Amino acid sequence: MPSGTKIAFLARHGKGHTISPTDVPSRANISALKSLGVKAILAFSAVGSLREEIAPGHFILPSQVIDRTKGVRPVSFFEGTSIVAHAAFGDPFSTKLVAWLESRVRQVLGEEGGGVKLHTGKTIICMEGPQFSTRAESVMYRTWGADLINMSVLPESKLAREAELGYGCLSQVLSLLSLTLPPITKVRSHRYRDRL
Repeated sequence: MPSGTKIAFLARHGKGHTISPTDVPSRANISALKSLGVKAILAFSAVGSLREEIAPGHFILPSQVIDRTKGVRPVSFFEGTSIVAHAAFGDPFSTKLVAWLESRVRQVLGEEGGGVKLHTGKTIICMEGPQFSTRAESVMYRTWGADLINMSVLPESKLAREAELGYGCLSQVLSLLSLTLPPITKVRSHRYRDRL
């Protein structure tokens, strides 16, 4: 960066986006970032929206997560060891990092966003893929207070917490997961990422 801050980039889904969310080697990825001296992680994520007001193309900095990954992914560095450890996870995203990101994302969208909105304080459901939820599940998730669905934020955020790394997630809605109407609508836009 112009400030001299070094950045490490890791494509969680591998070169060419060939690794499914269930098979992403999250423990190895977080461990590799920690070994490089990384202090905070900014994850990018494509999400489906459960709320009409969070439209395709909009960005989100979520503040909470609900785990629906069904326990098939390794979720701790302590699994299979003789170490018993507990990590606080009430606030899964670093509030300091998210506040820093929010000001910068709002600035970029204000200058070049063309009406694209940034939503904050939202809850993301992380579920097993590759399929998204049924309409009935989507309705249930909304009653739980969920706003978005994704497949990558867990176990990343939990592992980052165990590794004592700040973690924030900038998500972009690519589809509105229809609750009452026929098939989903999609958007493919990544032009803002280069500005952040």
